[in-house]
Amino acid sequence: MTTYSIYQVDAFTTTPFQGNPAGVVLAADGLTTGQMQQIASELNNSETAFVCRATEQQADLRLRFFTPTTEVAMCGHATIAAIFVLTMQQRLTSQTLQIQTQHALLPVTISQRADQTVITLQQGLLRLQAPLAPAVQTEILAALGIEAAQQLPNCPLAIATAGTVGKVMIAVNSQTVLAQLQPDFNRLAAISQQLGYGYYVFTMNPAKHPLIFGRMFNPAAGINEDPVTGNANGPVAAYLLQHHLINNSGQQLEFTASQGIPNGRSGEIKVCVQLAQRQPTTVAISGQAVIVFTTTLTL
Repeated sequence: MTTYSIYQVDAFTTTPFQGNPAGVVLAADGLTTGQMQQIASELNNSETAFVCRATEQQADLRLRFFTPTTEVAMCGHATIAAIFVLTMQQRLTSQTLQIQTQHALLPVTISQRADQTVITLQQGLLRLQAPLAPAVQTEILAALGIEAAQQLPNCPLAIATAGTVGKVMIAVNSQTVLAQLQPDFNRLAAISQQLGYGYYVFTMNPAKHPLIFGRMFNPAAGINEDPVTGNANGPVAAYLLQHHLINNSGQQLEFTASQGIPNGRSGEIKVCVQLAQRQPTTVAISGQAVIVFTTTLTL
């Protein structure tokens, strides 16, 4: 019998019951894959991170991620949550850790600033694919309940990636349209079975801070709506740059994305993009977190 420490953490916020909740299980090497899936299903967060010993020499630790129904290669907000828990538990100082995931080996930086702990995840190369076929775009918009007149002009649906699993980017023309979305999740899931991606719907903020507001839907992965999504708000930078929705002068640009579910969960992600000859190269996302509760499980 082994006792495991489990944490419930809200990521991309410092306020309990806001941001994106994630489970974190420490010293999880003794758990089987099946047990990890059972724990994630029981916690019923969009993702739960399991902290394990690294199996690659250059890595400091290994993270595995499970939704309530399946294992996924990478999760931004659960990474932020797991590293925050380790920072609090082990009293870690500012440093960079190499994190082994099924997706890739990724650097994560801990920054201690006065009474703040900020976690920064380096994502990878920014890429925007060609627009989806018109028939597929029409099908996705219908499933989301978005009319053509509600789209941002000259902004076709396209898949953006940042060295992570891509997302279909959909730009709408107002916060009202965004807030009133009532997607058909069964239809979205069926489309995802063909495409292999979730859907990030966003709108530009005329006040510029935050720069964008967004909502993330991924019913095929068992997550109808994800409150605040690290793996969407990094890739969206490629879309913003390609469609000239943000200035690409200089060698670096930063912006803040606000995401949340209209019923009350919201959080903010800071996005930092490196540029070379006015073209995006890599992107990093940063955020804070708060531990809501801890418990133990003996198996």
